[in-house]
Amino acid sequence: MTRLWLVRHGPTGARGMCGWTDLPADLSDRPALARLSAALPPAPVAASDLLRARQTADAVAGDRPRLPPDPRLREMHFGAWEGRTHAEAETEDGTLARRLWEEPGEPAPPGGESWDALRARVLPALDALLDAHGEAVAVCHFGPILCALQRARGVTAREAMAQAIRPLSLTVLRRDAAAWTVERADHRP
Repeated sequence: MTRLWLVRHGPTGARGMCGWTDLPADLSDRPALARLSAALPPAPVAASDLLRARQTADAVAGDRPRLPPDPRLREMHFGAWEGRTHAEAETEDGTLARRLWEEPGEPAPPGGESWDALRARVLPALDALLDAHGEAVAVCHFGPILCALQRARGVTAREAMAQAIRPLSLTVLRRDAAAWTVERADHRP
């Protein structure tokens, strides 16, 4: 049995799609960070290579071993829609913007990546982390956490996207052989 502790980075204040845009995290809520850190196991801490995830990992790691940043744990790449709101994307290409959220899978923003490409990048990275360490903490983003939840719950991407994943929340997944169990999702310790 192995456990994967997924932490969503601290808030950024971004109002648009913030995938690969490298914004800092607002880590001013020290009590929330302390509670989150106290809830984590004494396991290695990995993070996406984006600043907001690295900063959050540094804030919650304590004396846990820190692993090198992993770009495979990045948020979905929104391409030309980076920084734009959903309404702005709909103005540019309403059909594609709606398909991106209503039919996640193959649709991708212009110059960005699809849900399927995100899953193909993230899930092997999470598996490698667990295979190497048995139990691990990964500080990452909304999309990667939803990818892991989608697999664990055996649901569609659209069903997975209905799950809230708040900044500084904790999602815990357990892997037994090939079966996954969701122990917590979007938990705020």
